[in-house]
Amino acid sequence: MYTQTIKMPVQKDSNIVKIAVQFADQVPQLIEFNQKQPLTWIIQELCNGWDLPDHESYSLQFSDTNNQNYINEKNRNEIKNGSILRLEHSPSKTAIDILSKLNAGSSEDEVVKALEKLSRLSRDITFALEFTNQNGLNFVISQVESEKYKTSALAFCLQSFVELMEHGISSWDILGAPFINKVASYVNNQAIVIDANVIKASLSILENIVLNSTDKCGQVEKEVTFPNLVWHLQNMNPQIQQNAIALINALFLKADMAKRRAISATLQSKKVRSVFLTNIIQSTNQVGTEMAHQLYVFQTLTLSLLEQRMMTKMDTQDQDAHDKIKELRMIAFDFEGSNSSDIAARKQGLFAKDYKKLGFKCDINPALDFTETPPGMLALDCMVYFARNHTESYTKVVLENSCRADEHECPFGRTSIELVKLLCEILHIGDAPNEQGQCYHPMFFTHDHPFEEFYCACIVLLNKTWKEMKATTEDFGKVFLVVQEQITRALDSKPTWLDKFKTKLQQLTYSDITNLRQQERTNREEWGNHARPILTLKDKITPEIMDLIQQQRLGFLVEGTRFTKYSTRGQRMKDKFWYVRLSPNHKVFHYGDCNEKSVPSIDELPTKLAVVEIRSLVIGRDCPHMKDLQRRKTTHQLAFSLILDSVDVASLDFVAPDEQVYDYWADGINALLGLRMTSKETEKDLQTLLSMDIKLRLLDTEGIDIPQDPPPIPDPPPNYDFCYDV
Repeated sequence: MYTQTIKMPVQKDSNIVKIAVQFADQVPQLIEFNQKQPLTWIIQELCNGWDLPDHESYSLQFSDTNNQNYINEKNRNEIKNGSILRLEHSPSKTAIDILSKLNAGSSEDEVVKALEKLSRLSRDITFALEFTNQNGLNFVISQVESEKYKTSALAFCLQSFVELMEHGISSWDILGAPFINKVASYVNNQAIVIDANVIKASLSILENIVLNSTDKCGQVEKEVTFPNLVWHLQNMNPQIQQNAIALINALFLKADMAKRRAISATLQSKKVRSVFLTNIIQSTNQVGTEMAHQLYVFQTLTLSLLEQRMMTKMDTQDQDAHDKIKELRMIAFDFEGSNSSDIAARKQGLFAKDYKKLGFKCDINPALDFTETPPGMLALDCMVYFARNHTESYTKVVLENSCRADEHECPFGRTSIELVKLLCEILHIGDAPNEQGQCYHPMFFTHDHPFEEFYCACIVLLNKTWKEMKATTEDFGKVFLVVQEQITRALDSKPTWLDKFKTKLQQLTYSDITNLRQQERTNREEWGNHARPILTLKDKITPEIMDLIQQQRLGFLVEGTRFTKYSTRGQRMKDKFWYVRLSPNHKVFHYGDCNEKSVPSIDELPTKLAVVEIRSLVIGRDCPHMKDLQRRKTTHQLAFSLILDSVDVASLDFVAPDEQVYDYWADGINALLGLRMTSKETEKDLQTLLSMDIKLRLLDTEGIDIPQDPPPIPDPPPNYDFCYDV
């Protein structure tokens, strides 16, 4: 007789993971790491295994190439099964050892090695705190001021400083004039070859001083000249180019209006624009995410100089403005007259006929047409620029319209004012740079007066479209809707030169726009029938569609997203990204650091967050990392945070790269929490899928009119004795 023993499955303890720990050249130890046990106890056991005294001088460290941080109580949950850790000297002991080597007059090689180690370890907040507490940050500052290090040692020293300051442990206001002067000298010195890493770090330091200090911006502005920054734009190192533009943007952002105009005059010169085009935009190196953002910021700040004119009303006593209006008339109709006679004639309304031909609303006194803001005086500036620099096109536009019948005349003055207003909206003139913005227009780097040339191309297009539509003044709004679409479609093609933009506009005729609209309408047509049977069908299939949308959102979270890192104060961290994925079973989020191109697998993401630990989702300014954000910034519109029940981490904070990703993540989180998905993308997808589904279901009813109300139900028969005759 045989007895069969049934083994019950052993319940696994989720707090225990099996890992390997390395130490120097010793045989690694394979241990079970219990998350409930104190770290000091685990380290002591490891030290005993290798017969190491003084276990308090040791700490555990991740061994992953992308994550070599020290393990502490906050990040110990990142350890998972199969992890390989290293036993290293503790942050405190390591900081003391590095400072001892740097102070003890060690050999040059030893100093370089110590500084290289310092620059690497400074990325870890645990080490950075210990090093700062050991007065290490002040030591680094003093070494830079005293010019103790050269070449690679200096590069590692400056990089260490950048990394230490990145954690926000110390204020940028601690820096004195000697330090700023010395760092600026590395940027200004073109006479000798300086290590690229020194220049890169120096530019980054100066940018942070400008943006984050309270009163040091003026000194940086005094020390660093724009010709030197432009010189660095010609460097073949993309990182140096990027940091140089970032510093230019920072100085531009902090300058008053007078200084901004002076800076813009320098940067808009043909020589400097050529550097931007040749060395950055049109170079063989692909423009990366951060570079695109810096170019976008630069262009936004440059175009923002037009805001003052855009918001300036016409002063009826402004003789210069009146002279410009007179010049428009004289160029169009080739009329010469003295100022005094012109003023008298204008008062008597003798030129009202000419001003009416020019298309002004107020033909008696056209100055009154420029009292609306926007576009204010910017419209007059553009019109005069068009008349002076494109005289043939200007006169052709004016004279062609003056010869048309009144109902088909395209009023140059009125359309110009409305067009400039439209262009300001398209280019977001007056808006602060968006923290996530990357859209810049290469063609604006090709001309001294990009906005004015942009207007000139568009006013010619407007008149062409007006003729193609055979429009009258009653069609004013319709024409502008078509023109707006023509302009935005042409801009979306990213023309590198203004001539290419003009060519694209010529190709986008009114007929082409009509065909494109019809095609897109066919592709995304919404079912507009409001008959009760259709509405009933919609109600029936809506839950199925919502389930489908929810599956797509969760699938999007499983695929994962790369996010730009932000500090706890809501400041964008350059070239720092992290990737977040939802596990296929929708129970755990995996996340970790990455670069701007990598797409790490779920096994390469070290940190886990269980969905059950998520208490709620908050958005916008309610997010912890957005509460201290300045009012002018728009980053909060794409910000969201997961509020956690975890003791170690209060929240997980995000800033989405665009609105679609923001909506997808918000929907996905709400779905995981059992809440309703309410984003614009959900509504859009719901309507699109409903339309498609209903069309498919109603294919058999093609050509049949569906009544508004269902047919009436007939009265029941007197009996149910039905007979079937064969």
